[in-house]
Amino acid sequence: MWGFETDPEFAEKLAWADDFVRTEVMPLRYLLKTPLDLNNPVRQEIVPPLQQQVKDAGLWACHLGPELGGPGYGQLKLALLNEILGMSGNGSSFAPVVFGTQAPDSGNAEVIAHFGTPEQKERYLQPLLAGTMFSCFSMTEPQGGSDPGVFTTSARRDGDGWIINGEKWFSSNARWSEFLLVLAVTDPEERLSRRMSMFLVPRSTPGVEIVRNVEIPGWTEERGGDSAYVRYTDVRVAEDQLLGGPGDGFLVAQTRLGGGRIHHCMRAVGQMKLALEMMKERAVSRTTKGGPLADKQLVQVMIADTWAEIEQYRLLVLQTAWRLDQYGEYDSVRADIAAVKALAPGIMQRIATRALQLHGSLGLTEEMPFLDMLVNGLHVGLADGPTEVHKLNLARTVLRGTEPAEGLFPSAHIPAAKAAVREKYADVIARHPGASLVE
Repeated sequence: MWGFETDPEFAEKLAWADDFVRTEVMPLRYLLKTPLDLNNPVRQEIVPPLQQQVKDAGLWACHLGPELGGPGYGQLKLALLNEILGMSGNGSSFAPVVFGTQAPDSGNAEVIAHFGTPEQKERYLQPLLAGTMFSCFSMTEPQGGSDPGVFTTSARRDGDGWIINGEKWFSSNARWSEFLLVLAVTDPEERLSRRMSMFLVPRSTPGVEIVRNVEIPGWTEERGGDSAYVRYTDVRVAEDQLLGGPGDGFLVAQTRLGGGRIHHCMRAVGQMKLALEMMKERAVSRTTKGGPLADKQLVQVMIADTWAEIEQYRLLVLQTAWRLDQYGEYDSVRADIAAVKALAPGIMQRIATRALQLHGSLGLTEEMPFLDMLVNGLHVGLADGPTEVHKLNLARTVLRGTEPAEGLFPSAHIPAAKAAVREKYADVIARHPGASLVE
């Protein structure tokens, strides 16, 4: 049955999460530089007790099924929760860490659970699930971005192990990670989908070098973990550090990306709604030209457009999550995921720009979060695949199975439709000469 209501029990959990994030979690960004530094004693005294409260509320690691220590709520409920977590800010912000759903660890945990051996799960998965370890996803390369067809980082067999050489770009949270998931070419002669393999590489392995941590304006170390430029020089890994089989790297990577795109989009919705809250408050608080901003028609248009865009987009993302729950496979909702991912950047940037404009010069400063939101809009347009690629994939999916018109003119050609209907009802028309008909 189609419905838009949330069951009362989960609605109560969402209400608790909303209050908890606003009062206990969001303020932490003004105290701690990052939620990922496990060596910071202040962080260690504050964050683990908050994580325990989340666990007690039954909302820890909601992206995982019961067999992995999560509640198994499914994508729709997870989307509703991520909407709340998105309020806490960009990147590795505090709310996802406190709730055990931070990227890239959530996706890394899923693929280790799916492809990992019992030994790999014990060494890497269990600490991730417990929140006592962070990881990195090292896929993108400096010479070709996220296009796997031009990846050059390689792993060659050497005795009973592998030797990895190459460079990776924008490796998420590498500086805070205990290990990295590294995608490397293992058979360059194979077709693309079987060319690469995925490796679990401890960051302490000789030859793993963080060339530099790349800071993003408006999204600096003060707000969380950095993405890194990583170089692998003769990095030796054992055979049991291969995740899945040789040639499974592309499959492993794709498995972790689908659900993560929905999570990104709903967290973007959370930021959009937070921006709208700030716009509304500003509109009724600020006066100019003899009255509040809320009475100015252009301001009303900005707020109306923002509300409508959020609701339209939010419903599409929730429908995508619902469809994924119904059908159970990412391939069945590939077009939906591409659509929500492609739409997010533009909507986020438009809303952040309106919110900034309503706050005047104050909105342009670091005393308000709108520049961070703008940067997040740009980031969403690149992370997990650029907007342009998602639009191409969406168009191809939508066009698939469409038949060309049979004749010279389109099938909706009006003269042909008139002729066809007149032919169909010719006997009726003949019995009523002079009747008023469409010319």
